[in-house]
Amino acid sequence: MGRALLLALLAWWTWQFVPHPLDWSRMNGSFLHLVNLPFHEAGHILFTPFGEFLTILGGSLFQVIVPIVCAGALARRDDWFGAAACGWWAGESLVDVAPYIADARALQMPLLGGGTGAEVEGHDWEGILGRLGWLHLDHTLGMGVHVAGSVVMIATLVLGAWLLLSGPRTEAVEA
Repeated sequence: MGRALLLALLAWWTWQFVPHPLDWSRMNGSFLHLVNLPFHEAGHILFTPFGEFLTILGGSLFQVIVPIVCAGALARRDDWFGAAACGWWAGESLVDVAPYIADARALQMPLLGGGTGAEVEGHDWEGILGRLGWLHLDHTLGMGVHVAGSVVMIATLVLGAWLLLSGPRTEAVEA
């Protein structure tokens, strides 16, 4: 029953995020954004030894890596439903990053300190895409990441439902 409730909650969140691409106010206002944020910020610190570019990219990268690692750990324990739930989290993390990518030129999204990228320095994706010469692709890349995350979220919901429906059943023992 607990897994069915979790799957229903993940489906509800999917419905909240997938039809609203690049809506940073919806994502930033979500409880899940607050779950992702410490991993994002930790990624900047963990990737510091690898140079400035990876330090900047490390935030978004780590926020997606953590749920993938969790999914792998659960899969190694044969907890396929748990792995699917963490896979969903990885997709949601991509959907969470997508508005940030798409905001690289506009710089209107509020950052952690309260200001927008236009008011303060430190918008990760302005720095990343600017260094790559891809700043003009911010909306295209943001939408691509949103679609990829949405596909992962929906696919793992389908997998979770299949696991619930086809999982082991306890049969009544005949006396």
